[in-house]
Amino acid sequence: MTKKSVLLILIVSIIMIGTSCKKYTSGNMPVHPNVPRLVQFDLYTDKDFSNDNNFITFKISIQKATDEVLWDSVLAPMQIKDIPQLAQKLVVEKYVPGNDPSLLKVGFYYSIEQVGNSWHLDSFEPGEIFKKVNFNFQ
Repeated sequence: MTKKSVLLILIVSIIMIGTSCKKYTSGNMPVHPNVPRLVQFDLYTDKDFSNDNNFITFKISIQKATDEVLWDSVLAPMQIKDIPQLAQKLVVEKYVPGNDPSLLKVGFYYSIEQVGNSWHLDSFEPGEIFKKVNFNFQ
């Protein structure tokens, strides 16, 4: 081999190694536009609400950090005593509409009849492609 060939191979190798080895932190994770982002919403309780006949309505939601709603769905009202136990948990999966790559708020809003409203939210970080929102209703 000539010196030029060895030098060319060395330069190409250095360039390939330099461009392929990247250390990612949570702030610079690559966005995968071809990989759909998925949220799994799990709803259950480990408390005994067998005597609680109050009605509760849950809404599951995917929002931008600016509170713009990308998707939401209201579940049928149920009595609190009918919230499932862990073994029978309610599971809803939803792909992020438009595969939005930004920071998202995902979770549950709920309203208990004649009591009030509350929520259980979590963040879905940029670069993440799967988020599981476990809501153990207390």
